[in-house]
Amino acid sequence: TPIGRDGKLAKPRQLHNTHWGLVCPAETPEGQACGLVKNLSLMCYVSVGTPADPIRDFMVQRNMEVLEEYDPASNPYATKIFINGTWVGVHQDPKHLVGLVQDLRRKSIISHEVSLVRDIRDREFKIFSDAGRVMRPLYVVEPEDNPETGAERGTLVLNKDHIRRLEADQNLNPADEDYFGWDSLQHGGVIEYLDAEEEETAMICMSPEDLDEYREAKKRPKQTEEEHHQEKLDRLNDANTDLNARVKPKINTDIHQYTHCEIHPSMLLGICASIIPFPDHNQ
Repeated sequence: TPIGRDGKLAKPRQLHNTHWGLVCPAETPEGQACGLVKNLSLMCYVSVGTPADPIRDFMVQRNMEVLEEYDPASNPYATKIFINGTWVGVHQDPKHLVGLVQDLRRKSIISHEVSLVRDIRDREFKIFSDAGRVMRPLYVVEPEDNPETGAERGTLVLNKDHIRRLEADQNLNPADEDYFGWDSLQHGGVIEYLDAEEEETAMICMSPEDLDEYREAKKRPKQTEEEHHQEKLDRLNDANTDLNARVKPKINTDIHQYTHCEIHPSMLLGICASIIPFPDHNQ
C-alpha cells in the first residue's frame, strides 16, 4: 500500500541510490508530501510491457532445461532462469546465454525494454518484460574488440559516423527514408535502456572523457598514493590551472571494465530543476 502523507516517517521521503537518473532529486513538493510525490528525470521512460512467451521459447531452443524436467541432484550448480519472477528453468552456460540475449536486445530482435539481470553469486538470471518499470538510456561500451567497425574494447559504440548522420537529420523530415534518429541509435546497439535492477549489474562511467582517461590510465603503470598526491600539488602550483575547475577523483584502474556511459550528468534532473540557471552556485 502507498505510504500516507500523514505519517511523520523520514525514511520513505529520503532519496535512495537507485533513484539516480530515474527520479529528480530536487523537484518535490514542500510540506507533508515532501519526498513522497516524485517527478521523473529528463530521459526517464516507463515500460509498457511486452509478451514473455517468445523469450521463454527462445530459452528452450538455447538448451534451457525446463523446470519440470530439472533434476537438482544431477546438476546442482546450474543457473536458475526467472521470467517476470517465475522460475521457468535452468541453464548450464549462463555467461554465453546472457551475452546472446543482450546481443539480441541490442539488435532490437527482442524489445529494448526487456531487462536482463544476471546475479553471479546466487546463480540466477532474471528477465523482466512487465509494465511499469522505470528505465533510462545509456551509451553502450564495446565489451570486446569489434572487427566490423574497428572499435577497440572499452570504447563507446557511438562513433563519428553516427554523429554525422544525426547532424544530417536537421535538414530531413522524420518521415524521410534517410532519417537516422533516436530509433536507429537504439537498433544499432549504440544506446541501451536499463532499469534500476539491471543498473546494479552494470559499471557506468560518468562521461566519455572519463572513459578515455580510464583507458589511458589502464595502459600506464599503476600510480602510488604519493605520486598521485604530488601530481595534484604540481597542478595546483601551475599558474595556468583554473582553481574553479571541477576536481576529478583519482581514476580507479582496479575497475575491470566499464559496460555503459552516461549520456550527460545533467540528465539526472527533472524538467523544472534543469531549467534553473547556475544551480550549482548560491549567489
